Amino acid sequence: MKIDWKKAIGLTAAVSMLVPLAACGSGSNSSSGSSGTEDVTLSVWAPQEDQAKDSNWLGKVEENFTKAHPEYKITWKNDVVSEGDASKNVATDPASAADVYMFASDQLGTLIEQGGIGQLGTDAEKQVKEQNGDLEINSVTGTDGKLYGVPYTDNTWFMYYNKSKISADEAKDFDAMLAKAKVTFPMSNSWYIGGFFDGLTLFGKNGTDEKAGMVFPKDGADITSYLVDVVANPNFSDDDGASGLAAIKDGSADVLFSGTWSAKDVQEALGDNYAATQLPTFTVNGQKKQMKSFAATKAAAYNPNAKNTKAAAQFAAYLGSTESQKLHYEMRSIPPTDKSLADLTKDDIAAQAQADTMANTAILQSGLAGMNDWWTPAETFGKALVNKEITKDNAASKYQDWVDQAKGTIAK
Repeated sequence: MKIDWKKAIGLTAAVSMLVPLAACGSGSNSSSGSSGTEDVTLSVWAPQEDQAKDSNWLGKVEENFTKAHPEYKITWKNDVVSEGDASKNVATDPASAADVYMFASDQLGTLIEQGGIGQLGTDAEKQVKEQNGDLEINSVTGTDGKLYGVPYTDNTWFMYYNKSKISADEAKDFDAMLAKAKVTFPMSNSWYIGGFFDGLTLFGKNGTDEKAGMVFPKDGADITSYLVDVVANPNFSDDDGASGLAAIKDGSADVLFSGTWSAKDVQEALGDNYAATQLPTFTVNGQKKQMKSFAATKAAAYNPNAKNTKAAAQFAAYLGSTESQKLHYEMRSIPPTDKSLADLTKDDIAAQAQADTMANTAILQSGLAGMNDWWTPAETFGKALVNKEITKDNAASKYQDWVDQAKGTIAK
């Protein structure tokens, strides 16, 4: 069933406007304490890794928030839900979902449709705009132009390489690397395949224009033909999600495309030859193209159905605060989005590569529900390339099939 976005956003915004009224302590989970404090119960969803005994970042942030808000006597109820599973769990029953949770920004449209995410208040909106770049801000912006989440880390992929095999200049050019080194790339993965289609736009400049839809580059057939040559190159291998890292570890690959989650393993495998950078260019029919990753964020949000929306909204903002992001990096090596913390990661090779990619070689992965039309067709197209079902002779028709299956259009 198609849900009317305007009605969904209107309802969410209307509930969110009640946040200031929550200061009165209305709701069954808050009451006045004998010392003038307000008794508050907050339920929180966060990944297992943020609640582990040896790295309980969530517990420390809750402790800090409690100290910063002596007006509350808080009872915390924490459960394990990863950012990637947020919308699925909210969908079960938005009214009984956690008061505060962490989510992957590509779920934003779905969460708004579910009525399970609250619009940020004035202070939190100011915080987000001061801390982040345009891409991060757009990642948590609804079709109404309002903000619905507090980013705390970026979510994208970039390039690792063995610097004993590839120079810094060569690392800027995909074709130069493929000519002399072993390159593994997740061609059959729908999150990566779009990286070669320079000119692709996803629901407008800011990813929030439903009517704009997905627009594929007009020379996509030529790019497809180029990729036929790439997969046929003996120096290329498709990364199935595990084979790429395994190849880096055993020395059968020199280049890997992945994210910060692979940093520790790649660094251990390459040792002193460990390097990472933003994405390279490549050349199609004499024209230089820029490889671009899909970029999103992970963010904190509050549930507008919470009994105490004021406290919930305050804690969501605190999860993405400068102090909490700094602690996240120190405890779990999660790179912050907060620009004021840039010096914190200046010696972190992977974090710098991620930041450069977000700034220079990425496009926003839209949070609109229409983005769901991308994944299966893109995967099918990538697998057809890897399986050599796509040839130079049928490249144009196969490209058109992909565009049609994704309900997209080709730029004129």
